[in-house]
Amino acid sequence: MLKKQVIISACLLGENCRYDAQTKVNKEILHKYKDYEIIPFCPEAPLFGTPRQRISVIEINGKNRIITNETNEDVTQKLQDEINSFIIKYPQVKEIVLKSKSPSCGLGTTPVLDEDKFFLKYGNGIAAEIFLKQFHYTNIRDEIN
Repeated sequence: MLKKQVIISACLLGENCRYDAQTKVNKEILHKYKDYEIIPFCPEAPLFGTPRQRISVIEINGKNRIITNETNEDVTQKLQDEINSFIIKYPQVKEIVLKSKSPSCGLGTTPVLDEDKFFLKYGNGIAAEIFLKQFHYTNIRDEIN
């Protein structure tokens, strides 16, 4: 019998893939999903390496864009392409656990900034937004909820 698949943010699994080359390992998540096939997910590391400059969600003309903090490069399309390529490989996933507050993975907890980089509101990271649209019948949560 095949195990259920769960996508989990790679940093929660102990991978040093965050912008600062650190991890946010979460032993509760590891224990809860020990009987699942765990699929690590980080759209940023394959594109930008580790460590890398931070990215932020910036609202521009009413749309969220992903902008690098130091060079102000818009990397939205690169991340969308990476995330969509990942989704194609795992169409039957049963659960998704994302890293809160992340510009990629945050689920209602990601700071959304204005063009001057002042806080506007909390929203979703780019991957969370795409996952919510693509995985209608999947339990999507973060490590807090």
